[in-house]
Amino acid sequence: MEWKDVFKSIREENDFSELETELEQRYENGKVFPPRDQIYTAFELTPFENVRVVILGQDPYHGEHQSHGLAFSVNEGIKIPPSLRNIYKELESDLGIVREGGSLKDWATEGVLLLNTVLTVDAHEANSHRKLGWQPFTDGIIKHVSDDLENVVFILWGKPAQQKEKLIDTDKHLVIKSTHPSPLSAHRGFFGTKPFSRTNDYLEENGRKPVDWSEQ
Repeated sequence: MEWKDVFKSIREENDFSELETELEQRYENGKVFPPRDQIYTAFELTPFENVRVVILGQDPYHGEHQSHGLAFSVNEGIKIPPSLRNIYKELESDLGIVREGGSLKDWATEGVLLLNTVLTVDAHEANSHRKLGWQPFTDGIIKHVSDDLENVVFILWGKPAQQKEKLIDTDKHLVIKSTHPSPLSAHRGFFGTKPFSRTNDYLEENGRKPVDWSEQ
């Protein structure tokens, strides 16, 4: 199965005409991130059959030149946002790996689907597209990964991501949950959860290749 087949199935079950019309108007009349041709970067870099891990975020970064279609990732040369900095702190604490750049494209090519529940955002207005109608699409993605693949690790950071656990078959996949890595919540249950080593332990236990989390 390929993403085009997954997209076709989701479109057959949902009407996205209002979402498409609204996006058309917002891209024409305002500033929306990521750039239109980068909305689906996550799917371009991580083929469906290669998905080993899903890291679920809320919506794209809303600052200039930050977002490029991968959850928690920013373009090369852009200052690392606070949430990603905390993810890197936990990675170093967990596995001793230090990363310098903000792009997570190498994770994506390792089979880590960096998915947001909402794929677009207005400039400087966090969560501004949450009511546009993205959720049936991203929920469908999560459900297809759960239904059609085996032994995937779903990393759910923060309450909105954790609400998606109901879409996941926990009998055949691992779900790792914690508070969000943002500075507002990271100290309340994100630090010390060791999601990276737990992910690799599970993958290896189930005969799958572990993720190389180091900078490529």
